[in-house]
Amino acid sequence: MSPKALDYDQLNENVKKAQYAVRGELYLRASELQKEGKKIIFTNVGNPHALGQKPLTFPRQVVALCQAPFLLDDPNVGLIFPADAIAKAKLYLSYTSGGLGAYSDSRGLPGIRKEVAEFIGRRDGYPSDPELIYLTDGASKGVMQILQTVIRGQGDGILVPVPQYPLYSAAISLFGGSLVPYFLEESANWGLDINNLRKSVAEARYKGITVRAMVIINPGNPTGQCLSIDNLKEILRFCYQENLVLLGDEVYQQNVYQDECPFISSRKVLLDMGGPISKELQLVSFHTVSKGFLGECGQRGGYFEMTNIPPESVDEIYKVASISLSPNVPGQIFMGCMVSPPQPGDISYAQFIRESTGILESLRKRAHMMTDGFNSCKNIVCNFTEGAMYSFPQVKLPPNAIEAAKQAGKVPDVFYCLKLLEATGISTVPGSGFGQKEGVFHLRTTILPAEEDMPAIMASFKKFNDAFMDQYEGYSGYSRM
Repeated sequence: MSPKALDYDQLNENVKKAQYAVRGELYLRASELQKEGKKIIFTNVGNPHALGQKPLTFPRQVVALCQAPFLLDDPNVGLIFPADAIAKAKLYLSYTSGGLGAYSDSRGLPGIRKEVAEFIGRRDGYPSDPELIYLTDGASKGVMQILQTVIRGQGDGILVPVPQYPLYSAAISLFGGSLVPYFLEESANWGLDINNLRKSVAEARYKGITVRAMVIINPGNPTGQCLSIDNLKEILRFCYQENLVLLGDEVYQQNVYQDECPFISSRKVLLDMGGPISKELQLVSFHTVSKGFLGECGQRGGYFEMTNIPPESVDEIYKVASISLSPNVPGQIFMGCMVSPPQPGDISYAQFIRESTGILESLRKRAHMMTDGFNSCKNIVCNFTEGAMYSFPQVKLPPNAIEAAKQAGKVPDVFYCLKLLEATGISTVPGSGFGQKEGVFHLRTTILPAEEDMPAIMASFKKFNDAFMDQYEGYSGYSRM
């Protein structure tokens, strides 16, 4: 029988090469164990509501009214919904051509894009053009649209931080490009050394790769660091000198757990620099409703904003977006609620502030609890999670454990994480899924388990880890690199 197009050996090789560790072997095994009745704590993905975070009331009220607009005609609607939520729902419905069941413009509803532009203007101190803002099904869809537009073939390279969020490695493989890694320095709190960037570009060019763009993730995923203004200036100058597009993944901009290094957007720093660089360097910035205090991952709302992109190129990106017809409209409504929340004097303002600050304050506590918990364990060191939603501890595996992993046909940190999962039900992601230096091992876990559950989770982790280290006779003390 002749081979068929969807036989495995006939598939697109780029699809088979693409790997996405966050939903990889560990996640699949965790799902199997869950079906068998084992309690699993899914810390493998930044999915706040799945780990107990409550949705904010105001956005849900607005979307509920938009989804069921007949409620707005009920004379008793004001007994259930506050007046500002009712007004916001009516406004958003007026933006649509037929409610949430109708397609929007492929770039998103113009009214919501205007609200996003106003949010960016307030944040950065510079006006933003709604025509250069595209709403997307989460930030991931926007990243993929831009990478698809930038990558012309295998000879095109994208600079990506390592450790990196595997969306980038998977998408670059899928579109037939080449990932050009630049390593972050763990001993410098996952800082960026500009010399590493230059070395990575030089090595890529030696191999015949044309480096086209650079990705930054700020705050970092999986590493949790926040980039300083000086860091961002260095990066922007580097991209300008090397003629690279900068892709700024800024989805965790609300998730900052210290005061020394607040989030500052790449766009603000670029425009503050003035001169030719501020008018010539090409920048695409991404944001989402999935993170921050909203945590509305399942709603799939996001946007990207383009800075210094030529009009003809913007038209081509519009064409790519048009292939999908429309970003989902409920996700756009959530985006509107995120960038245009209740204001002082509004009925819902006090509740909104109480809920949103409560979430962020609790995440700050959990970041400290998790970092301290990891650093109390044998053979583990962990930098503090300055931002985002993850801890990324280094695990010093004993030689006997590395040998046992080899005998089992597993990468050492996969072996460790599988043992952790079987013993405790804690589902993590091995560091090898994000990239790491040779011979160094990590795992990534979210800081999202409920605050009241965190002590028990970290005690369970410590009990497993210390027994594992004793079993493989590798513990002889370990200090930070």
